[in-house]
Amino acid sequence: MSLISTDKIVLGIDPGTNVMGYGLIHIKGTKMELVVMGVLRLEKIGDHALKLQRIFDRVVALIDEYKPDELAIEAPFFGKNVQSMLKLGRAQGVAIAGALSRNLSVCEYSPKKIKMSVTGNGNASKEQVAAMLKTLLNFKETPEFLDATDGLAAAVCHHFQRQPAGGKKAYTGWKAFLAENPNKKA
Repeated sequence: MSLISTDKIVLGIDPGTNVMGYGLIHIKGTKMELVVMGVLRLEKIGDHALKLQRIFDRVVALIDEYKPDELAIEAPFFGKNVQSMLKLGRAQGVAIAGALSRNLSVCEYSPKKIKMSVTGNGNASKEQVAAMLKTLLNFKETPEFLDATDGLAAAVCHHFQRQPAGGKKAYTGWKAFLAENPNKKA
């Protein structure tokens, strides 16, 4: 019997102060399954502090409902608008605080790292990320808000980064992976 559990649930979050995306995946052995994905819409809330409270409450509610083992969250990217970055950092902070309040381990990934992990291209568009996730997790409909697939992508990236090193084949990108795994093509 293995001491390393390969049955776990990962919550991924794409933090935002207008729309927060989230996705949960269930890892069963070598299989990865979609549990749920969605968004928390905050654009109608005028008070920034109330937005942060809603983010915290939703993260805690997701954890209480789905019982994930780990949280993967997208790190804020560096932009030119300092106020936007500050608000995004606060949103990320309260999401992390929600996870920590339920004793979840937290890993942070840059947007480029997430895109690279999911698509093989660190500059992939949101649409390209969503399309690859549809293939990897076998779902049909693209959500209205791609923030949902961005949150899901954080969870998938985390899973790919956490693969045990021993005995696993390393690939240089999706082309190499698909060349050796033709049955994975859609």
